Amino acid sequence: MADYQTIRPSGQTAGVGARSADIDAGLRAHMNKVYGLMSVAMLITFAAAWAVGTSESMINAIFGTPLKWVVMFAPLVMVFAFSAMVPRLSYAAAQLFFYVFAAVMGVSISFIFAAYTGTSVAQTFLITSIAFAGLSLYGYTTKKDLSATGSFLLMGLIGLIVASIVNIFLASSALAFAISAIGVLIFAGLTAYDTQSIKNTYLQHAQMGDSEWLGKSAIMGALNLYLDFINMFMFLLQFLGDRR
Repeated sequence: MADYQTIRPSGQTAGVGARSADIDAGLRAHMNKVYGLMSVAMLITFAAAWAVGTSESMINAIFGTPLKWVVMFAPLVMVFAFSAMVPRLSYAAAQLFFYVFAAVMGVSISFIFAAYTGTSVAQTFLITSIAFAGLSLYGYTTKKDLSATGSFLLMGLIGLIVASIVNIFLASSALAFAISAIGVLIFAGLTAYDTQSIKNTYLQHAQMGDSEWLGKSAIMGALNLYLDFINMFMFLLQFLGDRR
């Protein structure tokens, strides 16, 4: 007990310092887990997209038939279903669902390999990766509370989804350009917001000791960042991609 009350030169007790160090180490491990899950999901997505997108017969079978509507809306349906189901799923089941979702998302965006040159897809991916890393680092390190900004961006996201669905039927090039420009800004902001939210959620619950909850929280965090990256990439591709 005497060691616990020992005052450090900084003015903190040894116990407080030890707890702080434990939380810092746990937070780093948690964030590494989030980024690791996201990275695996990204690999699955682009593997599925490449496998389908480089096969003319598969592209025609999916996007040349009414099946394209199922493929296009399946990821959106799965996201809402996953959010509702995750409290009842085990960590292993939630992780499997996430990876299945990543594969379905890959199929839904596979047309990019048929519509754009491989070089422009790779360049846009690199640009998105650099932008994502910078924005996520900002969200992790900033002392500014991004909650208000996040609420505004989430409202904008709802409007963006509605506008995107409407434009499927209108096929307006002007509206598509506006959606892409606004989409890049929204998901850039959400990247910083979601990173800060993942960090704050961990700090609020770290001392509860519920490893199952923290594991599923890491999956949900990875899903949010994954969606930020994919959407930012897709919107940037419409600006930077060279069509075949």
